[in-house]
Amino acid sequence: MAGSAIPHFQNTDGHRAIEIGVKEFMCVGANPPNDHPHVFIDMGDENERVCPYCSTLYRHNPALNATATKPEGCLFEEAA
Repeated sequence: MAGSAIPHFQNTDGHRAIEIGVKEFMCVGANPPNDHPHVFIDMGDENERVCPYCSTLYRHNPALNATATKPEGCLFEEAA
């Protein structure tokens, strides 16, 4: 993903798994102020990865774009 922003995802609603359209991303846990350290995750050749802080299971879904999630609403966008 060189040359582009790394998307950040959150799991404030406590989903068991979140499908995302990228393999390199940041997990923030829940929305601030209940977030954990923002951790970079690279799935590499795998299609799933668990966040080491919040245990959210992220699954790669190539049908999704870089900011889409299933379930919807898990993209984290910092307030300006």
